[in-house]
Amino acid sequence: MPKLIKLYIVNVAYGFGLSVVFLGLLLWADVAGLRHLIFQSSMGWVAAIMMIVMNGVVFAGVQFAIAVMRLAEDPEGPKGGSRAPNVSRLMPVRITTKE
Repeated sequence: MPKLIKLYIVNVAYGFGLSVVFLGLLLWADVAGLRHLIFQSSMGWVAAIMMIVMNGVVFAGVQFAIAVMRLAEDPEGPKGGSRAPNVSRLMPVRITTKE
């Protein structure tokens, strides 16, 4: 399997795992009475699955985007400490007025 496909599958799995954890935290904190709505309704499981899927798509996309951006290499290498020192200094200037 190509490395990019494997990277995609792994990060999508992480994203959906984060989605399940996120829903668990929402239910634990009972945000906006969500725990009551999901557990007391006969169709609450549909809402839970929809939240997992919708949040999973978002979290998976973000997770994969972060992973792809981390693959980039700086062509010149790290630049830490290589900048020239700031040579411009602010100096007070006396302003004289003519009367």
